[in-house]
Amino acid sequence: MIAEHSAIVARGMGVRRRGRWLLRPVTFGVAEGVVGLAGPPGVGKSTLLATFATLRRPNAGALHILGHDLTNTADLRAARARIGYLPGDLALAENMTAGEFVAYAAYYKRRSASAARDMVRRLDLTEAAGTELSLLPPDVRLRAGIAAACVHRPAVVLLDDPFVDLRSAGSWSRGTTGHEGAGPLHESAMSELVPVLRSLAPTVIVTADASGLLTGWCDRLLTLSRGKLAELPTRSAARRERATADRWSLGHRADVPASRSPAVARHPADEPGSPVLLRSADRGRWRPARLGFPQMTRLREPARSGAGV
Repeated sequence: MIAEHSAIVARGMGVRRRGRWLLRPVTFGVAEGVVGLAGPPGVGKSTLLATFATLRRPNAGALHILGHDLTNTADLRAARARIGYLPGDLALAENMTAGEFVAYAAYYKRRSASAARDMVRRLDLTEAAGTELSLLPPDVRLRAGIAAACVHRPAVVLLDDPFVDLRSAGSWSRGTTGHEGAGPLHESAMSELVPVLRSLAPTVIVTADASGLLTGWCDRLLTLSRGKLAELPTRSAARRERATADRWSLGHRADVPASRSPAVARHPADEPGSPVLLRSADRGRWRPARLGFPQMTRLREPARSGAGV
């Protein structure tokens, strides 16, 4: 499904590597929000993210980033200027300090030194700016990588398995659902990082090996397996659906005239303990009403004479 204002639009896009489909041709869109992409190691998450980062071209179909057609050279350059990409391995930069790493990224992105300093302060890296990346704790090193990737204030941020260092540091456990999750030593680091990730850009894509790492805070959760994308329900989506259902369960909608809104009344044959019924004013038929407990308590008060609609 492609939203009206999708940051990433793929039409019949397919990605191959070594003669194997990592993503079979498919049409989809990625709108604003935090999108999680989960899948086992080697399934192609990094390759797909590199495709979104314009580091490689799709093997089939078309890809548009922020409205730019990547087959056009000018559009390709314009899209790259608005993408922030953090690969999964920072080993080549570990001899640099956090401040040097962010400053180099700012220079590469043609941003001023003040922009690098602002990003260091924004990611709370002031005290760690003079320390080499290899000597920093995993969560602080991740913050340095995020600062370097977002020093130019991109519109789309792509983070390739940003929790890999946290996972390799130990204290990870497997829950009853079979998904891997953070152990107690890194739960606080995760809770501090999630608001940072959500505030990076209008559109953020994060990959992880286990969907449990992304469930609960991503607006949308996708899985990649055997060359196919699938979408899983998320807690944030469930909360939005419940809020919508609660608004619709009220007796009247604010945006519908009263003459057309459903009227809630007590069925003439309703007995204590029977389901609350809702009758549509324009159709006159009774049907069960999905109401919250406060509404049910109110509706079960003894009806006055002639209260039925």
